[in-house]
Amino acid sequence: MSLNLGRVLRVHKQCIPLFIQQRWLNLQEYQSKKLMADNGISVQKFQVASSKDDADAIASQLKVKEYVVKAQVLAGGRGKGVFDTGFKGGVHLTKNPADVKALVENMLGHRLVTKQTPKNGVLVTKVMVAEALDISRETYFAILMDRDHSGPVLVGSPKGGMDIEEVAEKEPEAIFKEPIDIMSGPQRQQLLSLADKLGFKGPKQQEAADQMARLYDLFLKVDATQVEINPFGETTDGRVVCFDAKINFDDNAQFRQKEIFAMDYMSESDPREVEAAKHNLNYIGMDGNIACLVNGAGLAMATMDIIQLYGGLPANFLDVGGTVTEEQVYNAFKLLTSDSKVKAILVNVFGGIVNCAVIANGITNACKSINLQLPLIVRLEGTNVEEAKRILERSNLPITSATDLDDAAQKAVSSLS
Repeated sequence: MSLNLGRVLRVHKQCIPLFIQQRWLNLQEYQSKKLMADNGISVQKFQVASSKDDADAIASQLKVKEYVVKAQVLAGGRGKGVFDTGFKGGVHLTKNPADVKALVENMLGHRLVTKQTPKNGVLVTKVMVAEALDISRETYFAILMDRDHSGPVLVGSPKGGMDIEEVAEKEPEAIFKEPIDIMSGPQRQQLLSLADKLGFKGPKQQEAADQMARLYDLFLKVDATQVEINPFGETTDGRVVCFDAKINFDDNAQFRQKEIFAMDYMSESDPREVEAAKHNLNYIGMDGNIACLVNGAGLAMATMDIIQLYGGLPANFLDVGGTVTEEQVYNAFKLLTSDSKVKAILVNVFGGIVNCAVIANGITNACKSINLQLPLIVRLEGTNVEEAKRILERSNLPITSATDLDDAAQKAVSSLS
């Protein structure tokens, strides 16, 4: 069973199917919790320390039976992580308010190394101090845009607190789906039925349904393509709580979700990816030495594959998209050449809605402006390709033309020898 967590199909208000790109913003745990709490969704009580002085105030203000102190970094395995000082653990439990300050001081301003961080770790600038809750039962709940149903679907499972894809593969009968009419939203009976299938009984069934309804309201409010709560659980004292959340957002809605997108925590991101985003370029750095500039995600992946087929290693994924401008091509070349590992550049463009002449002009202007010294292999095909080829020929630049993708990949790999 596929949960369609990649590129998704959405139904617009006029019921016109549109492809959209979903984005997983780099939100810290406390940011997701605040977003939910501000919208009436039940989460643990929490406060955030940005300095050692904050820790004292939090310990006295946050009146709970037990505290959980968590370093806020965008990496898994925090509990087993080690700080650069030798202090162990980015997640700690304590019942003593006096311990909170010491734990925060051991985390703030120090680098935490986990299995998912770089070797030198990540600098901790914020620490979340939250209410520690005993979970009596864990379930799974999500709202996502689903291709099969051309709209939002509620997905739930009583098998929470684990990898939902594994549950879907091994126990598909434990996954329940409720398609939603995007015009009318989820009906109360749908919510109660799903809550019952997840094992919520009595007053907790009503409470779980209320939480699902509020999560759906949040889903619409922030233009999400996915809201995933795992675990969606019950506590030993009878509360229904959203313990952890992952939220994906529709990039097309960035213009009206400025506050949400401004929350993107960029300091732990690859600076090249941050720079690419400024110019509306889709970039992911890799470990190879042949840089790729391609239009279209599928073509970009095929280009990387064929480079490897002929014995090379791609240095990046770079999709310039279908509405690329000459300025974007120039910025793409600056980005590619900023990587010291890059020893050759392969441009592979199939012009459908992309005008090949725009790409060609961008290439020649970029090469001249940055005085490109690397081997450059260009394969262009499609709209206005003959004019594009003339532009490249008249440039008198040392550009190697390729007839097709195989030819381009072979030439790129051989240019390194």
